[in-house]
Amino acid sequence: MSSLDQALRAALDARRPLLAELHQQQTDCYRLFHGSQEGQPGLTVDRYGSQLLVQSFHQPLTREALLDLHALCCAQLASPLQLVYNDRSAGNSRIDRRDSVYSASAEALADQQGQEWGIHYRVRGRHAGQDPLLFLDLRQARAWVKANSAGQRVLNLFAYTCGVGLCAAAGGAREVVNLDFAEGNLQVGRENAQLNPHLPAMQFVQSDYFPAIRQWAGLPLARRRGQALPAYPRLEQRKFDMVFLDPPAWARSAFGTVDLLRDYQSLLKPAILTTARDGILVCNNNLAKVAFSDWLEQVLRCASKLGRPVRDWQQLLPAADFPSHDAQPPLKTLILRF
Repeated sequence: MSSLDQALRAALDARRPLLAELHQQQTDCYRLFHGSQEGQPGLTVDRYGSQLLVQSFHQPLTREALLDLHALCCAQLASPLQLVYNDRSAGNSRIDRRDSVYSASAEALADQQGQEWGIHYRVRGRHAGQDPLLFLDLRQARAWVKANSAGQRVLNLFAYTCGVGLCAAAGGAREVVNLDFAEGNLQVGRENAQLNPHLPAMQFVQSDYFPAIRQWAGLPLARRRGQALPAYPRLEQRKFDMVFLDPPAWARSAFGTVDLLRDYQSLLKPAILTTARDGILVCNNNLAKVAFSDWLEQVLRCASKLGRPVRDWQQLLPAADFPSHDAQPPLKTLILRF
């Protein structure tokens, strides 16, 4: 028995109670193997509905190892999952894409659906972007939003495919606004909304983060000397009862730079100012190199300097399918009450 086979069997056995609970909750999207913490760094295995998504980040899997992994997961889950393998290690030079094991079947690559608490999501094994259309480590945060959004005006920032917005709508929010720069992401969000016609309608705003959030916060837009800003949607200053901030690690545009390591404050400040008095801000940081204690201190200090001291805060950890041996997972989620 290979080391991968042993590690995968141990991971699947450890997840039995969680998977039984998730299946009862109409959830079929979850991580089956978190390689960085379960013995095979650079390898992840995720279930998205009827699809098994295997991704390697350091080195590709051999054909035999991939087939054995697929067979074991299908047997353990008693489900004939369709295999999609994405080798994201440098160059993909050692993968023969003519082999159907690597290229995946047309059926596996077709548009599919997954579920989380009965909410339907679009699933695509491969698409224009690199990442899956639903981030599984954020499931606990989506659950919290769903349980706490009744009657709230909710702003979902860096919305990606609008999973948080869907959960807010399912939780009874009276208004949901999803903001993302990429129209392709928002289009998937609209597809997700169409897959759940029983939920209230959401709003979709395509814009760079900085002009949108600074207008809502009542702050001026920064201009670089001698450079005209690109076009952006004009928005009225306003506040939201619940703001969800989940930025990427790094991104640059004509309006500013997203940098979670060096300048989280530039993202956080306008988000705080857009949060209503007695409101809630859920903020995230997915950089492993940032310690939770340091980030917490930075967030609380920023809020205090703005005259919006945090009345209460809560840390939210990912679920058990994202184990962390040191209790310091890369994804850090803070729930701030003002």
